[in-house]
Amino acid sequence: MFSNIGWGEMMILLVAALVILGPERLPGAVRWTVDSLRQVRDYASGATTQLKQELGPEFDDLRKPLAQLNELRAMSPRAAVTKHLLGGDDSVLRDLESAVPDKQQLFGTSSGMPETLAKPSLQKPLDRNERPPIDFDAT
Repeated sequence: MFSNIGWGEMMILLVAALVILGPERLPGAVRWTVDSLRQVRDYASGATTQLKQELGPEFDDLRKPLAQLNELRAMSPRAAVTKHLLGGDDSVLRDLESAVPDKQQLFGTSSGMPETLAKPSLQKPLDRNERPPIDFDAT
């Protein structure tokens, strides 16, 4: 539940609670918080147990698609293609990667962009009342 809170943040919270509540009320507040969290966890596990008992084997049928959906969400596009289209054999993708040259070899820049896009053009600005050039191939 608090996996993303480090020790530094916990110390800051403890000092803030000590300043706000004072040393005489802090132990009672910590005890109340721990008891409340334990009670919420017990309610959640009790609800899950009750749902399992009422649905029986249908509960597992309900969980399977959700587990598969979570598994797909965690996959990268490459892993999804490898698993579902290639049957788990990614040798085809590795061979394809080795056959395609690097971006730097293709475009000649380290950014992977063509040089015409990588470097801005240094054309002089248009003079007053000068019409911009028209690219008839683009229009």
